[in-house]
This record gives sequence, structure tokens and C-alpha cells, in this order.
Amino acid sequence: MINKSTDKIANKLVNAFLKNKIISPLPKKYTKKILDAQKFRKLCESKIKKPISGFKAAGTGIPVLKKLKEKEPFYATVYKHNVLKNKKSIKINKFTMGIELEVCYLINKNFFEFKKKVSKNNIKRFINKIAPCIEVVGYRQKKKGIKSLGDLCSDFGANVKFVVGAKKNFKNQNVKNLKTKIFNKKINHTVNGNTNTVYINPMNSLLFVLKKLQKDKIKLKNNFYVFTGSSVGVVPILQKGIYKGVIDRLGSVSARIN
Repeated sequence: MINKSTDKIANKLVNAFLKNKIISPLPKKYTKKILDAQKFRKLCESKIKKPISGFKAAGTGIPVLKKLKEKEPFYATVYKHNVLKNKKSIKINKFTMGIELEVCYLINKNFFEFKKKVSKNNIKRFINKIAPCIEVVGYRQKKKGIKSLGDLCSDFGANVKFVVGAKKNFKNQNVKNLKTKIFNKKINHTVNGNTNTVYINPMNSLLFVLKKLQKDKIKLKNNFYVFTGSSVGVVPILQKGIYKGVIDRLGSVSARIN
């Protein structure tokens, strides 16, 4: 049974999420511990009736997990209205934290009919496509910085928007240890990264999310994305304009930040 005050706060955050508003910071009891943040995230997501495009992994950097004293990442739902095509524009506000460059996978809906446990040995049969993507992350609260993984988790995984680059058919591409970079050419700002910062290998991140979907008995009727986490950390947006991300062997993706 959900108490009235929790439900009221969840409704406020859901309204902010749907209408691009900013609210006061959530009480710490929903953000400090990841288990409480997960419960609050699921409550908020249960109130959203919009189509689901997929799921994101977050907290996939091992140093980040160690710093925040967490054992594993978390996942959150990503909605269709927050997934854009390559080169589209994203409006930000002062509580936007930054921009990320990720590997994403398009997963076949037949995953949800699979009766066995998903594992390293069978995961590849479900992957249709692979692509580079940009994520803009931020809060819908008057809040800055990250004190706990729950800060991110409780606020829809801190997802603002995803922009997905050209998708390639999955042909068993090895995405471990690929060089990545994101840059704004106009201001000569480049941040280099590597896919090995994504839970050692983005495939590990994908497996983590799919295992959680099975555990939580999530079902969709459509193919869906899994966004695996940043290969460059959270890059501050120093100036608006075009940001381009490049991942070796996968290609590039661009977003205009307004």
C-alpha cells in the first residue's frame, strides 16, 4: 500500500516529466538508498501511459559504483517521446547535467517469450541492430550533482533525451575496448572515451538489463532499445550547438543542443 504523501510526490514528478517542468528536490528518503529509489521509480513509471521504447542502464562505470558504494548499476524505462532520430534538437535547462555517448542495441520482442534465463551464451540471438547514441541527462528538480545512485534512479534514471545514430545489423560485432569521442567543433571541446568503461563491456550492461527485465517480469509487444551507459562519463555542455559522437567501427551520431 502506497501512502498518500509518497503518491502525491510521485504525481508531481510525473507531471514534471511529462510537461518539462522543474520541481523542488525529492525528499532524501526516496533518493538516498537505491532500493527505495527503485521503488519510487517503479511507482512513477506505473503512472506513465505513453509508449515504451526501451530501457537504459545507468551507473555502469565501475569507479562510479565504488565511489557511491553500490554493488551494481540500475535500469530505468525509456519512453518513445524521449528517443529521437539522428541530428535532432534537444532543449536543455540549468538542471541538465550533461551529455553522454553510448552503445545501444535494438532487441527483438521475442525475448519476452523466452522461457529460459538469459545468459552470455544465448543473448546474441535477441540482438537485431546496434548503433551509437547520445544521451542528454539531467533532473526535473532544482538539484545539481550526484550524491547517490538513487539521485539518478528516482528521477526517471535522469534521462532527458536519447538521439540514436544509424543502426547496423548485428553481426557479432565486438564492442569491447573501442575508442569513442564526443565533441563540439565550434568551441573546440573534445572528450575521449572507451567502451571498456561501460561495465567493462557494453554487452555486460545489456545482459544486466535483460536479466532485470526477466526478474521484474516486464513484457512488451514491440522490439525495444537497450541503452548501455556512457563511454565518456557525463560531459558538461559548455555551450549550445552541435555535439557529435563517434564510436570506432559503429559510426557517428549528432545532436543539436538548444
